[in-house]
Amino acid sequence: MASNVPTTGQISSISLVFQLLLVALFSYFYHDLDFAFAFLFGALTYSVLAISLRNFIAKNHRQGIKLVKQQKFAEAIPLFEKSVHFFTQHTWVDKYRFLTLLSASKLTYKEMGLCNIAFCYSQTNNGQKAKEYYELILKEFPNNGLASVCLRMINSMAHTSDETK
Repeated sequence: MASNVPTTGQISSISLVFQLLLVALFSYFYHDLDFAFAFLFGALTYSVLAISLRNFIAKNHRQGIKLVKQQKFAEAIPLFEKSVHFFTQHTWVDKYRFLTLLSASKLTYKEMGLCNIAFCYSQTNNGQKAKEYYELILKEFPNNGLASVCLRMINSMAHTSDETK
């Protein structure tokens, strides 16, 4: 689905290698069963499994992303909050997301959820809530470049508006 909402994705090289090995393992399995298109079936099995896991386990996150792409930011916030709550309660699912969700993302789902909440607040003209969330992100994930850039931008705009008064 095309969207004019900016998105970013960071890939973990180690997780990506695991994903490729998993496709190879599935392909080998089909090859052992004498399937004519073993690689195709291996890749298809991986894809179905990955999509199923993400749609089932990370359901709220994916629904929130869908709403963001439709620019329904206020409606997306509660879904991202549910996602953050789930991944806070089940940290092992997020920590081992390369296996539990077949995700090669460098960012955790909790981190992505918090970033998405902050972004949604910024898009609903609630700069103060966005700032609070970006500060929370940096407190929990000090190396989050997105949060630090957005927080600098918010602070810069606040500083600029103070100078014009």
